[in-house]
Amino acid sequence: MNKQNTRITIGIIVGVCLIAALYFWPKARVEADSGHQLVMGTFARVVAVAADSSTAKKCIEAALVEIEKVDELMSDYKSDSEISEVNRDGFERAVRVSRSTYEVLQRSVEFSKLTGGAFDVTVGPLVDLWRSAAEANSVPSDNELAAARSRVGYEKLILDANEMSVRFAVEGMRIDLGGIAKGYAVDKAIEAMQRSGAAGGMVDIGGDIRCFGVPAGRKDSWLVGLQDPSKAVEGIGGGELLLKLKLVNGAVATSGDYQQFILVEGKRHSHIIDRKTAAGAQGLSSVTIIANSATDADALATAVSVMGAEKGLALIETIPDTEAILISSQPKYKLIKTTGAEKYIKHSN
Repeated sequence: MNKQNTRITIGIIVGVCLIAALYFWPKARVEADSGHQLVMGTFARVVAVAADSSTAKKCIEAALVEIEKVDELMSDYKSDSEISEVNRDGFERAVRVSRSTYEVLQRSVEFSKLTGGAFDVTVGPLVDLWRSAAEANSVPSDNELAAARSRVGYEKLILDANEMSVRFAVEGMRIDLGGIAKGYAVDKAIEAMQRSGAAGGMVDIGGDIRCFGVPAGRKDSWLVGLQDPSKAVEGIGGGELLLKLKLVNGAVATSGDYQQFILVEGKRHSHIIDRKTAAGAQGLSSVTIIANSATDADALATAVSVMGAEKGLALIETIPDTEAILISSQPKYKLIKTTGAEKYIKHSN
């Protein structure tokens, strides 16, 4: 091969490499960040990575629309939501609901069966009782607790898949989706971003997080901080981090009593209610679940908080592609992990 042909060949190779570099080089990706948005009674944040700013913005908007939809359907604070209608009329008649609400209720029953009732969305009467106790600054009486407990139980929730309806078997029941709706909203938001053309993205609703695809900041993975309960401070991202988790495609949810709790007569009670004891869950300050979906992570974080370290870890070890990082209650704050959790922990800066 003569020198001229060699130069032409080298030029072609260099040209192809430059085109490939421009196509794959991370700088070609554009990032958009929604900032913190107040929704579902907490703060939500969406980050999108896309080929151009227009697509990135569209992904952010699509994700926020899905989150609002879930809130409109499933908030028990909105009087016109489907869940509020079920809570009002569910004993008198079968209430037809949307496919999304029915799906969440159906998944809730599955988690209730899997966890032996540690996760139970019918715990509403007990949640209401303890909220009232906090307002009155008086611990509920045994009779009040027994009465509320009699109206709790996923076994009393009647779902009809053909009619897409829900009904209560006992008067005074009330659904509380606080342990699963945020995770479901995260999953729906992620799906919307993927449909809208995102190359990567992250959705965070009150600590329920899911990431996928190309990470922001030209990093190798998405990084999720886990707060140190012994140094927690109120507010967004308050306090110090205990560790960082690295994710590529996955979800993380954390439940704990170090920021959310019920204060009655000077004593802190977990906002996560154990239907068997009719009181706040005890023994764990923080429960973090890593799973494929935020719905799973959210529900399992609630369940393990109720089950405790020993039973909770035993359950998570049986579920594929799912890990747990637990921190025991004060004053020890002992870190406990499932066997596969270590691979998600980032050890270098």
